[in-house]
Amino acid sequence: MRQSASSLPALAQHDLVLLEEGRHPDPFAVLGRHGFAGGSFVRAFLPGCNYAELVTGEGEERNAVPMVTNGDGVFQAPAPADIPYRLRISWPDGIVEAADPYAFGLSLSEDDIYLFAEGRHFDLGTRLGANPRSFDGIDGVLFAVWAPNASQVAVVGNFNGWDVRRHPMRRRLGPGIWELFIPGIGPGAVYKYAITGSNGEKLPWKADPLGRRHEEPPRTGSIVSAAPDFEWDDAGWLKRRERANPMAEPLAIYEVHVGSWLRTEWGRMGSWEEACDRLIPYLEYMGFSHVELLPITEHPFGGSWGYQPLGLFAPTARLGPPESFARFVDRCHAAGIGVILDWVPAHFPSDEHGLARFDGTALYEHEDPRQGFHRDWNTLIYNVGRREVRGFLIASALWWLETFHLDGLRVDAVASMLYRDYSREPGEWVPNHLGGRENLEAISFFQELNTLVGARGRGAITIAEESTAWPGVTAPVHHGGLGFHFKWNMGWMHDTLRYFVRDPIHRGYHGDDVTFGLIYAFSENFVLPISHDEVVHGKGSLISRMPGDDWQRFANLRLCLSLMWTHPGKKLLFMGCEFGQEEEWNVDAPFPWPADDDVRRRGTMQLVRDLNAVYRGHPALHRLDHQAEGFGWVIADDQANAVFAFTRSAGDGRPPLLVIANMTPVPRHDYRVGVAAAGLWAERLNSDAEIYGGSGLGNGGQAATTPLASHGQAQSLSLTLPPLALLVLEHAGAGE
Repeated sequence: MRQSASSLPALAQHDLVLLEEGRHPDPFAVLGRHGFAGGSFVRAFLPGCNYAELVTGEGEERNAVPMVTNGDGVFQAPAPADIPYRLRISWPDGIVEAADPYAFGLSLSEDDIYLFAEGRHFDLGTRLGANPRSFDGIDGVLFAVWAPNASQVAVVGNFNGWDVRRHPMRRRLGPGIWELFIPGIGPGAVYKYAITGSNGEKLPWKADPLGRRHEEPPRTGSIVSAAPDFEWDDAGWLKRRERANPMAEPLAIYEVHVGSWLRTEWGRMGSWEEACDRLIPYLEYMGFSHVELLPITEHPFGGSWGYQPLGLFAPTARLGPPESFARFVDRCHAAGIGVILDWVPAHFPSDEHGLARFDGTALYEHEDPRQGFHRDWNTLIYNVGRREVRGFLIASALWWLETFHLDGLRVDAVASMLYRDYSREPGEWVPNHLGGRENLEAISFFQELNTLVGARGRGAITIAEESTAWPGVTAPVHHGGLGFHFKWNMGWMHDTLRYFVRDPIHRGYHGDDVTFGLIYAFSENFVLPISHDEVVHGKGSLISRMPGDDWQRFANLRLCLSLMWTHPGKKLLFMGCEFGQEEEWNVDAPFPWPADDDVRRRGTMQLVRDLNAVYRGHPALHRLDHQAEGFGWVIADDQANAVFAFTRSAGDGRPPLLVIANMTPVPRHDYRVGVAAAGLWAERLNSDAEIYGGSGLGNGGQAATTPLASHGQAQSLSLTLPPLALLVLEHAGAGE
């Protein structure tokens, strides 16, 4: 017998008010199926619907019972206690039939909850956030978000009219995770979280911190997306990577902002598909071993170049869906090119839809601005001393390495995390519990991060952008170090650029800019960076800082790049520097490719290509990059001529390569240099060659030793040193 509305238990008035105001703390206590003295019934809160039916059975067994309402949005109907049911609802924009979100039990496992609370859940990318799931054969999306200080959280989206009353979530006991399984929706649904603070304050709707996909800015919604289901074809690459020793391998990195590299007209960024067709062949042609992507994690402001991200689990929508990014990485691996991602755990922007005061409190950041705010970048600082935040960041790092098969992470702004007084005056920072300036929590965070990358990364590397003399950045964790594989050598970069900016007439007095870096060159595993930071914010392009007339500027650029490629340390060069881009980099401008008849820029590009070939083909230039045995000064004190010479060795018993650089525009004839072996020495590279836009001066491709002692050697070469040029010579045999 059908029961009337009055025969079913009425919803208490205070519960109705809480539901109507979108702030009910426990919707499962009043919605879904419940028992009462007369049996069981289903209650749903469906504000704005025209009518609703409770549906059981399928086909001929289908039974639809109208749900009754008092016009307050609460619909009720009797229902058997043990039969699955669905709700058929008529909304103003159509009829929907789906299972009741409030008919399902707990969704996240107790292990998920426990590990998250401990900061040890490193698979958060497929646990929290919006995950397409199936429960009891019913497809839908499980939403889960951390908001421990919220009094209520609801999912709002294009599937519920962005109505905060329709899908309030359930709070799980423990660290403050809210969850809700919503049947009948799937990938492509756009959503946010509507959060009510502990004091009843309605917060701005928040994008999902664990969202795997987001709307293209300026829109800020998250998009339901399954973990990328991509058929990888790089098993052989990964196996080789696991076996390789990155310290002894050639590492020549091309740093690129993908959107602006692809840009051919104002306002158009390109896509991952275009990057497959254009960027990968270019990297192959130029001979770079790796490409480093400026941050592609989703970010609201394109002018930050990605360095103010909010979506640490999502490739930016500007370039295409996650599957397209996976395809780009796979294609890079097929071409023999590794992919490194700039990853930013140091700070995040304060956009109201993001992580800032996520649940009405300083959840991801520090409450105290002396610890939680970067004045340099107007951003907030992650509280890595909080276990849940620490676990969130490490899970992000592993997500990129494991899900997208990335070959490494370049970790941004490490120094800003290591020092509590970074860019702060006395009294503007909080000492650690020992009274010091070191951020002990950040030290521990980096050690754990690098340990886990070592355990789970299958040979992936981490690179620290660390701009101070912090000891042991690349030392193993078990030796007290931070555990990074490599560190950017910012000191070398500053010294080298300062040297090359000088008029050559003065360079003889500033040779320490060239030699000083070798004092500490083997204290860490260094990467030599000429990065995006050196060609922005009024610094000008690399070529614009070179002195002299146009010929000398390009000769200086070729000399600078040649010195970089032959100096101990791995290499990183920002896009445009490989051909002498004239204007400083502008993220919004089309990439200024040189014309086919631009001899000097095309020549410089050819030089970089040949430098990569020489670097890759001669183990002496990379095998002992981080060991003093691989380097030796021959000439470091010729102030009169501003000439430097050094050797590079692979430690394999063969004579080392000889590198000699003339830092002035004056050719040096009959310049004598001692060498380790008698016979012929072949010019393997001459940065003044005509093919590079140089004068073509040199030694005819080779030089023979004479038994005249020089520089501590019994044999020596008499060489012609081209102007503003560098030579690489290799012992080619005993000769006649």
